[in-house]
Amino acid sequence: MPSPPYPIGVVDVCNKEVDVPKNLEVTDGHEDYGVTWTPEEEKKLVRKIDMLLMPTIWLMYLLSYMDRTNIGNAKIAGMADDLKLSSNQYSIALVVFFVGYVVFEPPSNMILVRTRPSYYLPAIMVIWGALTLCMAVIKDYAHLVILRIFVGIVESGFAPGILLIISSWYRREEQSKRFAVYMSAAILSGAFGGLLAGAITGGLEGAYGIRGWRWLFIVEGAATIGWALIAGFILLDFPANSRGLTEREREIAIARLQDGGVRTHTEGDERMGKRKSFVMAITDWRVGGLIIGYMVIVGSSTLSYFYPTLVRGLGYKSTVEAQYMTVPIYAVAFVCTAITGIFADKIPQYRSLVISGWLAFSLVTSILVCTIYNFTARYVLLVLMAAGLWASNATALSLAGSTFGDLQPEVRAIALALVNAMGNLAQIYGAYLFPSEDAPKYLKGFGVISGMLGLGVGVYVTMHVLTRRKAGLRWI
Repeated sequence: MPSPPYPIGVVDVCNKEVDVPKNLEVTDGHEDYGVTWTPEEEKKLVRKIDMLLMPTIWLMYLLSYMDRTNIGNAKIAGMADDLKLSSNQYSIALVVFFVGYVVFEPPSNMILVRTRPSYYLPAIMVIWGALTLCMAVIKDYAHLVILRIFVGIVESGFAPGILLIISSWYRREEQSKRFAVYMSAAILSGAFGGLLAGAITGGLEGAYGIRGWRWLFIVEGAATIGWALIAGFILLDFPANSRGLTEREREIAIARLQDGGVRTHTEGDERMGKRKSFVMAITDWRVGGLIIGYMVIVGSSTLSYFYPTLVRGLGYKSTVEAQYMTVPIYAVAFVCTAITGIFADKIPQYRSLVISGWLAFSLVTSILVCTIYNFTARYVLLVLMAAGLWASNATALSLAGSTFGDLQPEVRAIALALVNAMGNLAQIYGAYLFPSEDAPKYLKGFGVISGMLGLGVGVYVTMHVLTRRKAGLRWI
């Protein structure tokens, strides 16, 4: 199928200005590529896609993030004492998850783009849910490390897969709101995870002779498996082969994406080979820039693994109270992320500057945390810093999705996986930023994060300038 005629100002895969006739117009009826549809049909279709896709992946990501981060809640609920974990051993348990997670993301998306997400993603979700259940019976540090490695490998396919799905269903100017919804699952999982951890570790402590932190893994692992089985019947595939839409709806879904400059396949299209698509992804200069920027955001966001520990260090000595005091951090982040997602879709060409603004805001709060030692003031600054990091995270993902919209689906799958995977390399060193001996000031951790945030501001401003100067991009 020939490449669609992009609107004036949109670039092709080589980032060169497309020579489009000046009189090219798209009518209100959207007659293109042999398909005609009305605005009412499009609105109805987008609403149906939202209803089938967003709640499903939202709950999948909620459970995914809880399964990934519940180790922090389990640590202060007795796991560290029972397994006799040192601060360094706990950091290693965090790090090993991301080794397999980073390595297997691109290969996983290579598989996903050539299969059905409704089969693939629920299947890996069942497996990591089962591994989470196994965490409830670990006896020592070695068992913990081995299970964390396998959970990281299996879960590696989920996040990049969701990035690919969202960028494959929505036009570029529609993506920020959807990525904000997606990221809100991680935000609320932190808040809900804290509440759930407090209820389970406090309410089920000693039930049937089982420690409360072990019940945490049992409850959350079972919930993951249960929703995975349901999601297999609801989750949409790709526009060309999704069983959840009629043939007419699939045609409109494909045509509206092509009309907006997002490449997508139709049934029977020849697929690009794995080697060629990988080479095209790693040689696109935009991928490198977005990887560096996302590494800054993710590296700074490793703060979330230490929220319970940091809150205890700020003066909240009760374990249950420390769990509950993390909730306002996520609540404020949720509001800021939602507002940013709506705002960013109104000015999609300035998404990079929106990210830079939030990172600069978090930079200021991080510097202040290094100089202010009052418990209450530091807690407020921690809340504000987290809001900036979460809002910039969601916007960065929508920036990547819209930036790579002009790439072939196979290339886009790898590009998005590389950004997410390489960005998550920052989790490895981020796990060592807040050792227990640095309590309660944690100056090393906040100092490193301040430096990374300064770098991030520069990276996203540079990306904004370079992409607009080099290609005249309308959307980036």
